[in-house]
Amino acid sequence: MTRIISALSEVSERYDALFVDLWGCLHNGVNAFPPAVAAMQDYRRKGGIVVLVTNSPKPRAGVASQLIQFGVPEDAYDTIATSGDSARSAMFRGMVGEKVWFMGEWKRDEGFFEPLHLIENPTNIQMVPLQEANGIVCCGPFDPMADPDVNRADFLYAKQMGMKLLCANPDIVVDRGEVREWCAGALARLYTEMRGESLYFGKPHPPIYDLARRRLTALGQNVPDSRVLAIGDGIHTDIRGAVGEDIDSLFISGGLAAAETKTTDHPDPDALSAYLEKEMMTPTYTIGRLR
Repeated sequence: MTRIISALSEVSERYDALFVDLWGCLHNGVNAFPPAVAAMQDYRRKGGIVVLVTNSPKPRAGVASQLIQFGVPEDAYDTIATSGDSARSAMFRGMVGEKVWFMGEWKRDEGFFEPLHLIENPTNIQMVPLQEANGIVCCGPFDPMADPDVNRADFLYAKQMGMKLLCANPDIVVDRGEVREWCAGALARLYTEMRGESLYFGKPHPPIYDLARRRLTALGQNVPDSRVLAIGDGIHTDIRGAVGEDIDSLFISGGLAAAETKTTDHPDPDALSAYLEKEMMTPTYTIGRLR
């Protein structure tokens, strides 16, 4: 059974590092959540390490710039691990071929294709029309408000041609302010349901956790998994991923599952219990909002 807490400080002394989700935890895609920012700053002042672990398809430099725009200050975290960086590495190693069909919003996602100099002899990636492609790079839908099913015809062709779909963001949906939008994970899920092959690199899949651990090591920190707490509002990404990695987790019930858990400031215990039972997940702790 999950333990409902009122503040991170109730349990934070048990952990040397936090793997913290962004959207729904530190900001809502428009503005930062001041209590959550203050909790991260307080944790760091006491010697803890904050690794932001996000399913954003952006490289970490792009996420850092975005955080400034949202009002998340640099002293609220130590480093960033993004699904985008993990997926970019796979793309430049040729996992979906040299000629790729890009899905996403170019103005937002062009950083995904910036050269990655850490890889020796990277694949020369070329963006081409679907009919000329070897594989698909999906950073998100063309229209985040459109039902993913609008891509069915293109996906049928891609599947018949044996293309792999590289998913740079496994999130299914995200709330931008008060508006819920589809993410790349919804497209990859559809492609998989159509028996196409989707490759995932963000939460809840292992590559992004490996990257987060490498980010910790780069800071000179050797933190065992037993001293790491993963925080997030995605039951199928943040919490499932933490369970898969055998890492303790703090579920933010006031994010994506606010309605199901009847969360205002705190979750309704009965609604929370019913929701977690339905999802077959048991986070170590639950809190209404990160504070």
